[in-house]
Amino acid sequence: MNQTVIYAAVMLVAGLGIPVMGALNGGLGARMQNPALAASIMLFVGACFSLVFLLSTRGLAGLSLRVSAPWYFYFAGLFVLMYVLSVTWVAPRFGVGNAISFALLGQLLAMTVIDQVGLFGAIQHSLTMQRAVGLVLMAAGVFLVVRRS
Repeated sequence: MNQTVIYAAVMLVAGLGIPVMGALNGGLGARMQNPALAASIMLFVGACFSLVFLLSTRGLAGLSLRVSAPWYFYFAGLFVLMYVLSVTWVAPRFGVGNAISFALLGQLLAMTVIDQVGLFGAIQHSLTMQRAVGLVLMAAGVFLVVRRS
């Protein structure tokens, strides 16, 4: 099977999970009346499953931390935490659809900059007219989805 199809399918499934995660964790945070605790529980459960996956696929050899990477690469978890905390707090108050839609808009803006300049060593993809039109249409779609008549 074509690698592009596999990558697209994996990310489609991951994308399907984001609103589910927002709804579940937002509901937990609202019921606990503590979004930070709900986010911490979710991240702990995720860390446990991540560790099980690591050990089952790479064994103890996968635990090696001897890698040469810029210091800021290790701060990706802060962005996960920021997302989880914000969606846990916002989704019950603003709606899962609204919260995820604006998160998607933020993702579109960030990916445009990252792709344009190859930030953080990412593959560089210049902003062509076709991509710009696609981004504008996606942004318009986000606003149409969240707009209430």
